[in-house]
Amino acid sequence: MRIQFLLLISIVFCSVSYAQQEPQYSQYMYNMSTVNPGYVTAQSGLISTGLLFRRQWTGIEGAPQTANVFANIPMSEKIELSVNYINDRVGDAIPVNNDYANVDFAYITRISDQARISYGLKAGINSFRIDPSASDVASDPAFADNTSTTQLNIGAGIYLFTNNFYAGVSSPNLLPSDIDIDGIGVAETKTHIYGIFGYVFDFVDEVKLKPSMVIKQVIDSPMTFDLSMNSLIYDRFELGISYRYTDAFIALAGVNVTPNLKIGYSYDFSVSELGDFNNGSHEIVLLYNFDLLRFSNTYSSPRFF
Repeated sequence: MRIQFLLLISIVFCSVSYAQQEPQYSQYMYNMSTVNPGYVTAQSGLISTGLLFRRQWTGIEGAPQTANVFANIPMSEKIELSVNYINDRVGDAIPVNNDYANVDFAYITRISDQARISYGLKAGINSFRIDPSASDVASDPAFADNTSTTQLNIGAGIYLFTNNFYAGVSSPNLLPSDIDIDGIGVAETKTHIYGIFGYVFDFVDEVKLKPSMVIKQVIDSPMTFDLSMNSLIYDRFELGISYRYTDAFIALAGVNVTPNLKIGYSYDFSVSELGDFNNGSHEIVLLYNFDLLRFSNTYSSPRFF
């Protein structure tokens, strides 16, 4: 019975991880440290924090749900830390949980009057847990142990930016690994390589536009990408659209409630074969800046990336 259970988990989880090796976000632009450890806010005196929740493929039992708590902490003009905790849950009666806890260290150097470049390193742990407590095998003493494992995660990235442009190359997980429980392989993580690009320009008075792109390559898998166009209106309202290659069209909206508080929402409309079986994906993010040095009155407009 135990072998059958683990084989079932292996089939289910690997089918999900083939399409989504790491947690997926539509509003990644609000926490790009999950993609690139070199990402920095470069706003001394402002600690940027956030809370994100994503419910993917609503209408499918056991579809992924992701929660992310994060913070960017400038230590000086040259050093910035970011911390991330992510819980990614898949499954219904037998949930599978991935917990990620990471710390990023970024070192910033100035290469011109306008441009800076940062070099980032990520270190953390990934915990993989199977919880059969609500399933038919919960009473089997064989499942009292060997239902979790923990692995080390190392990543690196380079991030180039000015006041209105950014570009970066990164790999947030340089250590591919096989996840097995009691000798049975249930998942395989592979190295991810990301490229990110974005540019902000003034469209008309009080309206800024930001075209952006993220490219993802998972080793031994086809390359994919997101194309986005976001607008910032009166330095307060954000509206945007995005396209994830062969997967979804995305509508994005946000509002700066106060100079330090922002709320964002996105809806994914599936265009893949899964579109016939789900009601889309929902994602909400809450951002707050702790203005330790009272700099919020100093910046002429809110940060757009």
